[in-house]
Amino acid sequence: MKTTNMRVIRAILLFFFVSLTTISFAQHNLTKEADEAYENQQFFNAVDLYKQAFSKESKKDLKIKIIYRIGECYRFLLDYEQAEEWYEKAERAKYDDTELELNYAMVLKMQGKYEDALVHYKEYQQLAPSDSRAQDGINSCEQSIEWQSKPTNYLVENVPQLNSKFHDFAPAFADRKNQTLMFASSRPGSSGSDIDPNKGQAFTDIFESSVDRKGKWSTPKPLPEPINTKHNDGAPSFDSRKSTMYFTRCESEKNSVKACLLYQTTLRGQDWEEPTKIEMGSDTFSVGHASMNAKGDMMFFSSDMSGGQGGKDIYYMTYDSKAKVWGEPVNVEGVNTTGDELYPFSHDDGRLFFASNGHPGMGGLDIFSANKLGPNAWGKVENMRAPINGPGHDFGIVFEGNKNRGFFSSIRSNGKGYADIYSFKMPPIIYVLQGKVKDVECGKPVANAVVKLIGTDGSSAEATTDQTGFYKFDAKENDERFLAENTSYTIVVSRKGDAKKASPDCNKTVIAERSYLNGRGQETTIGIERSTAFVHDFELQCLNCGEIRFPKVLYPLAKWELLVDERVNSKDSLDFLFQTLTENPTIVIELAAHTDARDSDARNQILSQKRAQTCVDYLIEKGIDAGRLQAKGYGESQPFVDAKAGITYTEAYINGLPKDQREAAHQINRRTVFFVLRDDFVPTSSAPENN
Repeated sequence: MKTTNMRVIRAILLFFFVSLTTISFAQHNLTKEADEAYENQQFFNAVDLYKQAFSKESKKDLKIKIIYRIGECYRFLLDYEQAEEWYEKAERAKYDDTELELNYAMVLKMQGKYEDALVHYKEYQQLAPSDSRAQDGINSCEQSIEWQSKPTNYLVENVPQLNSKFHDFAPAFADRKNQTLMFASSRPGSSGSDIDPNKGQAFTDIFESSVDRKGKWSTPKPLPEPINTKHNDGAPSFDSRKSTMYFTRCESEKNSVKACLLYQTTLRGQDWEEPTKIEMGSDTFSVGHASMNAKGDMMFFSSDMSGGQGGKDIYYMTYDSKAKVWGEPVNVEGVNTTGDELYPFSHDDGRLFFASNGHPGMGGLDIFSANKLGPNAWGKVENMRAPINGPGHDFGIVFEGNKNRGFFSSIRSNGKGYADIYSFKMPPIIYVLQGKVKDVECGKPVANAVVKLIGTDGSSAEATTDQTGFYKFDAKENDERFLAENTSYTIVVSRKGDAKKASPDCNKTVIAERSYLNGRGQETTIGIERSTAFVHDFELQCLNCGEIRFPKVLYPLAKWELLVDERVNSKDSLDFLFQTLTENPTIVIELAAHTDARDSDARNQILSQKRAQTCVDYLIEKGIDAGRLQAKGYGESQPFVDAKAGITYTEAYINGLPKDQREAAHQINRRTVFFVLRDDFVPTSSAPENN
C-alpha cells in the first residue's frame, strides 16, 4: 500500500502520469474490471466501476472490500473528505486489514484533523508495532499541532487570477523583471485534450500570465507548439537571463508509459525553438523539475534513477562550459530520504528549497529548506511550517530573486481548484518601544523626561515624554525603524528639575521642580520574529526631595558589621545602591545611618557613624569613587517622619503604641538612607568605575 501511495503522489505532482485507454467493462464482471482499473492506477475510472459493482455484488466480504477500495480511490484522487467517509464505512463494516487504520489516519491528517489522526495512528501502532509509519505519523501530528499554534510571519494568499478549478501548479518567473509567470495547468485550452484516467482531467500544458502595474494578472494563455504537446508538459524553469527554458515532458502511448524527461529550449526573438532532450544516458528512469543556480553552472532536478535514497531524490549536474556538456548526476546528500523529494529550487543565496514527504511534515508534501554547507553540500533541513505548509500537499516554491517573497503550489481545502498557485511574502518585522514615566512616590506623570535608547549595534536615539509621561520609539522620518532585528537595547531615562530643592510632599509637589535618579531598563529583539510593541514603563525616584530610602541594611545588635545570615543579606541592599550610583554617575550622596532611642545619645551617635562608614567602605570596595560618598551618623536625633500619615516616630509616640507594635516601630527608626548632595560630579581620574 505504501508503494501505491508513493506512485500516486508521483503521478499527480511529478507529471508521472499514466495514459492508458479506458477499460470497457461488462456488466457481468464489474468487480474484476474495477480491480483491473485500480491496479493500473486508473482511479478516476475505478471509483465509478466500484460503485456500480457495489450495487450488484451480493457477497458480504466482497462488498466490504469494495467499500475500502472506493476509499482508496478517493485518497489517491486527493479527495480526502470522500476518502474519510468511505473509510469510516469500511471500519463500521469491520473490514479486516490493518492498513485501514493507517490510511484512515493519513486522510484525517491531510485534512488537518490532527487530534483525530493521532487516535488512528495509535490504534495502528498497536496492530503493527514494528511499522515505523505509526510512530512517524504520531510525531508528525504532534509537531503539526505545535507548528499550527506558532506559525511563521509569512502572509499567504491564493492568486485567483492565475487559478482555475483544475490543476494549476509549478510557477516560475519567466522574465528578468519578474513580471511574467509560467506554470503548468490542466485547464481547458491545453493541447493534451485526452482525459487522464488517473485524475479525470486533461493532460497539462505550460501557461503564461503577466502582471500589470496595479498587480492584476492577465488571463493565462498556453504556450504554442512546439512547447506544448498532446502529452504532459509542465514544471518550467529558466536560466538567469530568462533566455533558456527547462521543462518536464511525460510522454504516453497507448497501453504503455514512458519515463518523464527534461527538455530545454532557447528563446529566439519572440518564439521558443524546438525543444531538445537533455541526455541522461538512459530513458529507463524519470527526471523532472529542473532548477538552475544563480551562476548558471549547476542544475538541480528530481529523479528515481538507481542509487538513490528511496523514491524520488534530488540530484545536481554541473556544466562544463568548455566542453559544453553536463556532468554526471550527483545525489544531494543530507537532503534526500526514503520518501520522495521533488521540485528543487536553488535560491540566489545558495539555499536549496524542495518538497518532500520523507521529512517530518504537516501533510503530504511539505516545503523544506536546506542551508548551503559547502561548495556542493547542503544540510540543516528545516520545515517552512505554517502557513506555507498545511495539511495537504505543498510544493513548487519559487522566490523573486533575493526578496523574501514569491509563489508556490498547494492543494488546500479552501482552494479555487485542485492544485492552486499561492503567493507568499514576509512582511517587514516592525518593533515599537513605548511606555510611560511617572513619579514613584506621587504616581504623577513625569513630563519632559529624556528617554535614551542605546543598541548593541552602536545605534542611539532619544525621545522626550509628553505631558502624560508618554514616550514612543516608532518610525524615523525616512520610515526606518529605531529598533532593529537581533539587537539588545539599554533604555536610560533622566529628568532634571527646575529647582535645586523640591518638596517631598506629594500634595504640595510640583513635578516640574523635581529632578530624578536615572531609570534604566533592557529590551531585546533577539529571537523575536514577529512585529512587537514593547511596553516599558518607568517609576523614577526624586533626587532633590530629601531622604531616599532603599532596601533595608541591617546590623547585629549594637554592632556595625553588615548582617548576613540565613534570613537576610544586607550586602544585597548595598548592591542595589551600588547599581543606583552606577546608573547615575554624576551624583554625590550622603549615606546616613539612624538608630532608635534605646541607648544613650552619645553611644547611638558613635554607632550610627560607624554603621554609615561601613556602608561607604563597602561601596568603595565595589569600585565607587570615594569622592562621591559621605558617611554621616545621626544617632537618634532624627526619628522617621511619615509625611502622608502625619506621624513622627518619636520615643513618646512609640511608647504609646501597643507592646506588640513597638519593636516594629523602633525598626523603622533604625534606617539607613541617602541624600543626593549634588549632581555634578566629575571624576578626578579617567579610570572607569568598576561595575
